Amino acid sequence: MLKVVKRIIDLSGDNSKRMYISFIYALMQALFSTLPVLGASYILKLIIENIEGITVITINQVWFCLGYMIFAVLGRMLFSYLVATSQESIGYEVFAEQRLKIGDTLKLVPMGFFGEKDTGEITSSVTTDLSFVENNAMKLINKVVNGYVSSITMSLCLMFFDFRIGLITLAGIILTSIVMIYISKRSRIVAPIRQANQAGLVTAIIEYIRGISIVKAFKQDGIAKESIENAFEKSRKTNYGIEQEFVPVTSFYIFIFKLASVGIIFASGIFAINASMEVPTMLMMITFSFIIYGHVEQIGNSSNMIRMIDASLDRVDRIKNVEPIDKNSKPVVLDSYDICFDKVSFAYDKKNVLQDVSFFIPENTTTAIVGTSGGGKSTICTLIARFYDVQQGAVSIGGVNVRDITCDSLLSNISMVFQKVYLFQDSILNNIRFGNPSASIEEVIIAAKKARCHDFIMEFPDKYNTVVGEGGASLSGGQKQRISIARAILKDAPIIILDEATASVDPENEHYIQEAINALTNGKTIIIIAHRLETIQNADQILVISDGKVIQKGTHKQLINQEGLYNRFINIRKKSEGWSLAQ
Repeated sequence: MLKVVKRIIDLSGDNSKRMYISFIYALMQALFSTLPVLGASYILKLIIENIEGITVITINQVWFCLGYMIFAVLGRMLFSYLVATSQESIGYEVFAEQRLKIGDTLKLVPMGFFGEKDTGEITSSVTTDLSFVENNAMKLINKVVNGYVSSITMSLCLMFFDFRIGLITLAGIILTSIVMIYISKRSRIVAPIRQANQAGLVTAIIEYIRGISIVKAFKQDGIAKESIENAFEKSRKTNYGIEQEFVPVTSFYIFIFKLASVGIIFASGIFAINASMEVPTMLMMITFSFIIYGHVEQIGNSSNMIRMIDASLDRVDRIKNVEPIDKNSKPVVLDSYDICFDKVSFAYDKKNVLQDVSFFIPENTTTAIVGTSGGGKSTICTLIARFYDVQQGAVSIGGVNVRDITCDSLLSNISMVFQKVYLFQDSILNNIRFGNPSASIEEVIIAAKKARCHDFIMEFPDKYNTVVGEGGASLSGGQKQRISIARAILKDAPIIILDEATASVDPENEHYIQEAINALTNGKTIIIIAHRLETIQNADQILVISDGKVIQKGTHKQLINQEGLYNRFINIRKKSEGWSLAQ
């Protein structure tokens, strides 16, 4: 439990000083919370002694008690306010900073990380887990501080009046601490299972939402619904099993406190009967027995929250601790932009994709990559951008191995246009400006005009301030593609990678997109993955890829006159373009 509290404090990073100050506020709040109880017990003792004629209450004692209670109440109010204001702001800032750190981490991890992890697991860690810790971390610290400080303070005060009763109260705290240690150890085993099921549930829901069009088209809502129901049922059974396991232990934890309270009452009565304790002191001890463990009992009731916070922090740490792909790299200013693959081999999950691939792309030339599906064309592009690192060989730009260049430094020289375009749920202006955040509105409009998307943007009521749906859902495929090209034009990088940029658009949009590409690629080093003849025939160099190897290399005129895959590929494309449906 205290380990979890320490993890929360360590999480604060640069805010640790403020966190410790808020911790001191919480400590003072706990101390002032015990003062009214101690004061009330003292007043009760005075009243009883006055009734029995043992002592006489003086006016000074009355004023002292009144001043003491006012001081205690005002002090508690002050530190409660300081705790609330300081911890609320610290909690928000700490976890906002953690989300940004995770974003920075995910930006630098190899793309293979996202293939190894379920989307639901990553989403759950960044959203559900962090939100849960954010909402409950400060509450946990307050409960631990208030619980133990209040109980230990009262125990020491009781020891001042009667050390035997004080030892009984401390024994109760020690025994329950042992139980909490067991709960914490067991929680570290079972809590990750619960969190994994939560991630599985999130994955099932995301998959259902993303595939809703397929579900509707094939009328398979029953199967899709069954998948979510199974995830819910698995989560329910896991949660139920965990609660069944911990309820007896938590109940025993609370039982120890109740037993200790009964022990205080019983022992006080025996001591009073034996005349080893005065009756006023006995009554004060009995009063204390009902309240001394009140705060610390709440820690036991929060055992479920403690183990979930611990597991959530584990999952967040697993993402934060992923080693960045450019850990040993440095920022580099490139002098030239030729690209060289030297005996490159690469595999996804031990499945070979590229085998001993070598080629050279001169600066300011266009290279088209064609070949069979799954042959490794897109993989070549991802290796140039260093989304992955090669297992063998080297990829270099301007004579510098990309492994030696930080991702930010490398990608500042590359613009990429993918077949599957993703637009953010933001304005068209900001989606284009994503290529150059400091660009003016005039520069954005110039880029949009070059990309042949200015005209359709101006048809929207809000023009460039039109907010597109998530992923650009409110736009057509051709419109999204042209906005993506405008984004790349605005970035004005010396290397352009076009991955099937015109593969799935209609002829009219293809014409506009081709014009946009021509504006984008002027005076750049270009890599194009394409299948359309008009896109590749004017390339300075064509690489033919099959089964992870470069099997042909040359210009269109050279390759079309050779027997081989390229010749067959072009002939098939020509035949397919002449196909028509039978009447």
